[in-house]
Amino acid sequence: MTQRPRLLRYAAISVTAALLTIALKGGAYLLTGSVGLLSDALESVVNLIAAMIGFFALSVAARPADADHAYGHTKAEYFSSGFEGALILIAAAAIIATAARWLAAPHRIAEPGLGLAISSAATAINYGVARVLFRAGRQYRSITLEADAHHLMADVWTSAGVIGGVGAAALTGWYWIDGVVGIAVGLHVLRWGVNLLRRSMDGLLDTSLSEETRRTIISILEARAPEGVRYHALRTRQAGARQFISFHILVPGNWSVQRGHDLLERLEEEVRAAVPDSSVDTHLEPIEDPLSWEDDRLERPPEGQRGTPSTPFPSEE
Repeated sequence: MTQRPRLLRYAAISVTAALLTIALKGGAYLLTGSVGLLSDALESVVNLIAAMIGFFALSVAARPADADHAYGHTKAEYFSSGFEGALILIAAAAIIATAARWLAAPHRIAEPGLGLAISSAATAINYGVARVLFRAGRQYRSITLEADAHHLMADVWTSAGVIGGVGAAALTGWYWIDGVVGIAVGLHVLRWGVNLLRRSMDGLLDTSLSEETRRTIISILEARAPEGVRYHALRTRQAGARQFISFHILVPGNWSVQRGHDLLERLEEEVRAAVPDSSVDTHLEPIEDPLSWEDDRLERPPEGQRGTPSTPFPSEE
């Protein structure tokens, strides 16, 4: 987590790229009057707003835990990505409305060659920045940087469509193509906004860790089965870059407190090593006591999917 503040530099790159592409795409629109290029420029405005919000969210997420936020501030990233998703939906509506007005009264596209060259340069910038943000987002498990990267890549693909559409309209004289491309861009942006909102909501609702990560944790716990050790009540959740894991360990009742404590310490260390940036909570119980398995405060799966004291639970409860 000590490297998390470094993410601000990636957010700063995103802000700078958004400013530059707005200038380039805005200039291309002013030269050509193309509604397709205008829709592309409007999406870059959304990129700028989203990048600025992302910068703020990452600065909050990098703060250490305190008395009022014992689990840290990493969930701030979900608010950022959710707000970005809402902005994308607004931008999509504006793009579609503008393109629809163009279809009602299409007109000639001026200076298409120069305008498309400028837009192509802006698209190349977005592509390069998106690749950088993808790598950083995956390395640091930052949904804010991943959201920016996906948004920029969506911009790259829509820009490619706009460039093709404007070029086709200029070559054929069918200027209505420009409006159709604008609507297609708007629908594509709309879909991305909905997906981003859904992912942000999942994060705020404490979605479990990936199936691959859960299998890794289970393999660590099941490795203790030969020692007469069992587990249950495995729960996981994601909060920004932080990962939270809890489980109960059942051991023979004749074990000493020290022996049980030492086992929990080893298990927690193994899980933290396998799942970086994770907080691990454990609870020790005697395996012979039926109450260890029937704690009604635990949320349990339907009858028939539960384990027994002789076998580990195969998955999360």
